[in-house]
Amino acid sequence: MTTQDLFDNDPLPPRQRLGPGSLLLRGFALPYQTRLLAALNAVIDAAPFRHMVTPGGYGMSVAMSNCGELGWVTDLRGYRYSPVNPASEHPWPAMPEVFFQLATSAAAEAGYADFMPDACLINRYEPGSKMGLHQDKDELDFTQPIVSVSLGLPAVFLFGGLRRNDKTERIPLTHGDVVVWGGADRLRYHGILPLKSGRHPLLDTARINLTFRKAG
Repeated sequence: MTTQDLFDNDPLPPRQRLGPGSLLLRGFALPYQTRLLAALNAVIDAAPFRHMVTPGGYGMSVAMSNCGELGWVTDLRGYRYSPVNPASEHPWPAMPEVFFQLATSAAAEAGYADFMPDACLINRYEPGSKMGLHQDKDELDFTQPIVSVSLGLPAVFLFGGLRRNDKTERIPLTHGDVVVWGGADRLRYHGILPLKSGRHPLLDTARINLTFRKAG
């Protein structure tokens, strides 16, 4: 099956159980999109996107920003959360209320009613950019889930197992889709295949991913 086949097999189910602790909620963010995009623009004005560098010295193809009490950063010193933006040495913008509402509502739908995110990593993908397989493991409390919101161009989400070489499932994501994973699935490897070219009526040639976490 090709990447295009994943998007051509309509209709897609509105909810899809990806594992014992994982749920895909298709279109869940659509009712929030007007407020969500306005709030996103305000955050990016305060903390512009930039391409961070990995500890190995490689520039990431995905541009990043953050909002909330903590922001995820990477540089030659390693991966970590920081209360300030290294580019400005100012605190990250506060998490907009609509971000918090969306993240906690999606988490509750997936069975995580007590989720209280304090960090939102904002990734901007352009055609060709990708995210390699990785675990979200820089947080202090693995009992809290991850909530991932897709906006803009469609992408293929790779969802693997607890080991890097476990088989991955290819899951098509479109504008407004939300994936929540936690519990037994919390440390599953995941990533994004290289983004295909296209145009979205609201975000043009970009895909924006909001990843909510309880980091501290």
